[in-house]
Amino acid sequence: MTGWQGRRAIVTGGASGIGLSTAEFIRDRGGSVVVLDRDISGLPDGLSGVVADVTDTVAVERAVSAAAERLGGLDVLVNNAGVGAQGDVAANSEEEWRGVFEVNVLGLVRVTRAALPHLRRSDQAPAIVNTCSVAATAGLPRRALYSASKGAVLSLTLAMAADLLPDGIRVNAVNPGTADTPWVSRLLDSAADPQAERAALEARQPSGRLVSAAEVAAAIGYLASADAGSTTGTWLAVDGGMAGLRLRPRS
Repeated sequence: MTGWQGRRAIVTGGASGIGLSTAEFIRDRGGSVVVLDRDISGLPDGLSGVVADVTDTVAVERAVSAAAERLGGLDVLVNNAGVGAQGDVAANSEEEWRGVFEVNVLGLVRVTRAALPHLRRSDQAPAIVNTCSVAATAGLPRRALYSASKGAVLSLTLAMAADLLPDGIRVNAVNPGTADTPWVSRLLDSAADPQAERAALEARQPSGRLVSAAEVAAAIGYLASADAGSTTGTWLAVDGGMAGLRLRPRS
């Protein structure tokens, strides 16, 4: 992939999981990257970070400004920060519904709004990539709140792509399946039978395994790179075939 040399990026939620893999992907291919996260104390050598909580508008504006100044401009925004939730439509309190939307949807809005003036000044094929989910396109059990938030992210991605294309800014999304990340590990640890729960999550993906963070990062990296100059207003599924394939059970 050649489209990263000299490009400058912000990755939210970049201190772990998919966000960290994305930041490392950009760094390793010649791009400059600043991570935004609530805790950046564990960032590996070679990555720079700014503390930010995406639910705090003032903090977001300050963090994006500081990151863009550190980078000398901004060409790419990866909206990756997000939280999960479990349960059917009646399981979560109204406070939990508001909390998840504050991070997964309004957090994306806050960061994008703060980044747009910098992206509009870019002359290096500016792009935004939103981390969405297979939950936006496939009905998953006990994921009502999470699915609703990611459905909003997918619709918002398409609307942003339409609005920002005249400015030369491309907007796309990546839809991971169940990924092998710290959040999923915590989910498994809280299950009554972690091994059985992991086997069930693996089995529902046609590939028979969880998606790796590095695989999702590679998809984000492509969509955000100059190599994807004609790709906008779409989403790339990285889900082991979960959204579209219906395989016969293995005998």
